[in-house]
Amino acid sequence: MKGKKMKNILVALILILFSTSAFAGSCPMMAGKLKTKIEQAQKLHDAGIKAHSDGDHGKSEELLNEALDLFKS
Repeated sequence: MKGKKMKNILVALILILFSTSAFAGSCPMMAGKLKTKIEQAQKLHDAGIKAHSDGDHGKSEELLNEALDLFKS
């Protein structure tokens, strides 16, 4: 009975170890997606601030909301 429990625990630990290393490979891909969103948001932010400075507050709000929406998806 003890041998079977140890075997089950060992199998579970091996599965956990390999599943976490498989997910670790997705980190660079996630970082790339985030970097792209940050760059897009920065451009929209800059354009929104410029529109605000130019007195176009409607356009400013539109651009800044668009930047915020990038992080909702």
